Amino acid sequence: MNLRSDLYRSKSKVDFLPIWAKTVPLSATMTALAVILLLVVGLNKSIDFEGGGIFEAPIGAEVSVAEARAAISVPDARVQIVENAEGDTFVRVHTGSAVLGDSGKLIDELAELGGVSADVVSINTVGPTWGSQITGKAERALVVFFVVVAAYLAWTLEWRMALGALIAVTHDLLLTAGVYAAFRFEVSPATVIALLTIMGYSLYDTVVVYDKVLENELERGSRSRGYTALVNRSMNQVLMRSINTTITTVLPVFSMLVIGGFFLGGATLRDFSVALFIGLILGTYSSLFLAAPVLAWLKEREPEEIAEANIREKRRARELKAKAKS
Repeated sequence: MNLRSDLYRSKSKVDFLPIWAKTVPLSATMTALAVILLLVVGLNKSIDFEGGGIFEAPIGAEVSVAEARAAISVPDARVQIVENAEGDTFVRVHTGSAVLGDSGKLIDELAELGGVSADVVSINTVGPTWGSQITGKAERALVVFFVVVAAYLAWTLEWRMALGALIAVTHDLLLTAGVYAAFRFEVSPATVIALLTIMGYSLYDTVVVYDKVLENELERGSRSRGYTALVNRSMNQVLMRSINTTITTVLPVFSMLVIGGFFLGGATLRDFSVALFIGLILGTYSSLFLAAPVLAWLKEREPEEIAEANIREKRRARELKAKAKS
């Protein structure tokens, strides 16, 4: 039987222990790097979170960001050159709330840069109070999600599985946020919705693995080789399911990202699908290569598991001694 056939029949014999020895330190390193990026660089929050104004004006395709920045009198503004679905080029300037009281000068500067009248310059404003309310609601949504999920998993499974699942979800969120910080992707309300979706998907994949572990644990003699071996066996039984689920989920999200986000110019679709695409990949990875080894590590340190490990070690020693005598 080849590996592909074994995977589909849930009879593969992949040894995950040496893989986990590499993925766990890698995940810890990448998570630490993501935290550093978030602290040093920070997230590129949209106007919905920070408040302020977004000014847009049509310009020629030859105008660069440096030229646009030099043409305006707001030194701390964020300047972007964007294109719409029709291929028209625009300069987008994101300013703080302090500029909104005297925005006429900026409007005139953008109109002069684009060679258009001031009436053509579009303005989208959000007050600082509204921005802080949106931020607070997003933070509360994440906290409530964690508390409810932790309580539910601890009740239906056990607290070690709940802890392992939450570690995996936190890993996925931090790495996704780290990617956003590194590449300066804009964080919008659509991104927050995608993050909540990521959390649900990551937990689903992790619970599938843990449920198989519980099922095998109830079988007589299934723990004769230790809990880590039990988790390894369970991983092989659900590996193909995780792969198939990921592929069938990622393909439509990738299509939405490429077609809707870039070719059709849908900014909201792009914000949503970028976070979702990154998170779905990380969710599958963390379920198989982080949540599973965390559970095995926690269980192997229980007094009961340590006692059983000592018994297995003594049994092996007796068997080797008897074999040597014969």
